[in-house]
Amino acid sequence: MIFRRRPTGSDDVPAEPAASEDQPPADRPRGPWDRSETTADAEDDSYIDLGGLVVKGAPGLELRLQVDQRTSAVAAVMLAGPDSGLELRAFAAPRNSGIWDDVRADIAAEAERRGGTSSESLGEFGTEVKVVVPVRTPDGRSATQPSRIVGVEGPRWLLRGTFLGKSAADPDPDGPIETAFRSVIVVRGEGPMAPREMIALQMPANARLPADQADES
Repeated sequence: MIFRRRPTGSDDVPAEPAASEDQPPADRPRGPWDRSETTADAEDDSYIDLGGLVVKGAPGLELRLQVDQRTSAVAAVMLAGPDSGLELRAFAAPRNSGIWDDVRADIAAEAERRGGTSSESLGEFGTEVKVVVPVRTPDGRSATQPSRIVGVEGPRWLLRGTFLGKSAADPDPDGPIETAFRSVIVVRGEGPMAPREMIALQMPANARLPADQADES
């Protein structure tokens, strides 16, 4: 798998990890998983350890890391397929309450600020937000970009997934992009964190950058 660093601003479907408990979490019966719930990555080298997230690679998906140029910190993870993409970010949450309701409100406000629209609907992962915002294409033309944003809450964390391309408008619960989302393992850690603080990500030790970006590291 090739890793690509981006500034901020096959038919095989990978198997899902099995929860370590006898019963999977009632609200996440097929994942994503908390570190305490699975050891599926222990002897499976298709998983990539990114610190706060452990992501399972799959044929046809390219993993890209969005890096903050000011701090060199990894800000988000992108899985890119032939016609769909998935951006992953993880945040700390309080022990006894969730933050997805507030995050959805912020997403809607940001879409409106950018001159776009947002709407809510129910999906596999609960209430999700569909957003359409105006963008400028590389050749300078005006266009719109749709996205479908889901939030999954686990023990003191929120995993936010932003589906792009075909998967934004046409969810495929058993397709490679959504299977990859369910396979994510969140590693929040035990230390204190403020609600909505981003869970730290890191470059994998064995990352290989393509030649056209090797001079960025």
